[in-house]
Amino acid sequence: MPESGQKTTQGHIAGPSSAAPGAVSVPAARRAGLLVTLVLGGLTALPPLSMDMYLPALPDVTRSLTAPAATVQLTLTACLAGMALGQLVVGPMSDRWGRRRPLLVGMVVYVLATAVCAFAPSAELLIAFRLLQGLAGAAGIVIARAVVRDLYDGVEMARFFSTLMLISGVAPIIAPLIGGQILRITDWRGVFHVLAVIGVLLTLVVWRFLHETLPPERRQEGGVGQALRTMRGLLADRVFTGYMLAGGLAFAALFAYISASPFVVQEIYGASPQTFSLLFGLNSVGLVAVGQVNGKLLVGRVSLDKALGWGLSVILLASTALLLMTTGVFGEVGLVPVAAGLFVLMSAMGLAMPNTNAQALMRTPHAAGSASALLGTSSFLIGAVASPLVGIAGERTAVPMAVVQVSCAAAALACFLLLCRPWRASS
Repeated sequence: MPESGQKTTQGHIAGPSSAAPGAVSVPAARRAGLLVTLVLGGLTALPPLSMDMYLPALPDVTRSLTAPAATVQLTLTACLAGMALGQLVVGPMSDRWGRRRPLLVGMVVYVLATAVCAFAPSAELLIAFRLLQGLAGAAGIVIARAVVRDLYDGVEMARFFSTLMLISGVAPIIAPLIGGQILRITDWRGVFHVLAVIGVLLTLVVWRFLHETLPPERRQEGGVGQALRTMRGLLADRVFTGYMLAGGLAFAALFAYISASPFVVQEIYGASPQTFSLLFGLNSVGLVAVGQVNGKLLVGRVSLDKALGWGLSVILLASTALLLMTTGVFGEVGLVPVAAGLFVLMSAMGLAMPNTNAQALMRTPHAAGSASALLGTSSFLIGAVASPLVGIAGERTAVPMAVVQVSCAAAALACFLLLCRPWRASS
């Protein structure tokens, strides 16, 4: 594994003559650890808030804009697609111009797009600006990971990613609850008003407290062609690609759960919406809790590859158990065993996700923005492909969900073993 990035990251101190405007030395940025954590956590939480706060308002949007439900669903698809594609644009930009400027521009565009969504007179305009909202919101995702790579290395970076998982894991739990409370006092447009206010506040916090972490001498030169060459070079790195695919495929198993679980839990096993919400919350708590165990207890005592291997293995075992249960191998099973299998699968993501990000970014100190973009975009795209497959046999069977999860988990473990070759001391 390259050592030069570690020396650069840990040893660089930006002097007055070389620092970009707003730049701060890496040690100084680290000393503001709690503040940096909160800022980056807010940036990481903004996309799930943008997606999930809006979910309870979908029926209201359908009635208000007199649009078919399928058309209104495209507002979610547009936002998700924007988040995936926006990372490919913003990541290389942050490697060339630093982290602050692209992030601040992205946040301003996010606020403007969100404000337009609040006043959209038609579903078509809402879809268009939800796409722009996702494109701009992607800046927070990709640059947050790149800033972590600028500031930390090795086990410190893995610990920080586990902490970010705590924040990003809580956001999807509370977002629909916040959205539901907003709808008690206003209509769906109020959700976007609140998101715009959150965007303004986060922009001000970033402008005031998040200093530049990429000094000029470490920035990439060139335009689009150079960015494409950088990404091609990253993909040519077998080990980086292995971590990227392993993380993306594990994320696809998570997407399969998110897409299918409302139907599996409520339609197949007859649970109430309240029971489903409780189980969804418990699974999210499991993911966050294991992520914290990873960051606080395992990192520094167990190699990142070993922890990652454990996580992927448990995901595969849990998804295999779910497949056996849903196909009737164990006879008729109730909700409790299936819910237990989903809980174990979700919790194991707390080992897989932060460690794939940390291991991949440790190889790319020279292009953390581009690497972060590839990691994020691949996860979103692989997840977007896997999600529709869970409903291929209708809403009355959980077998497709389990098949997708087993396939993704097996492929993730295979990519990790065959491409990353963790048993080797060096690659």
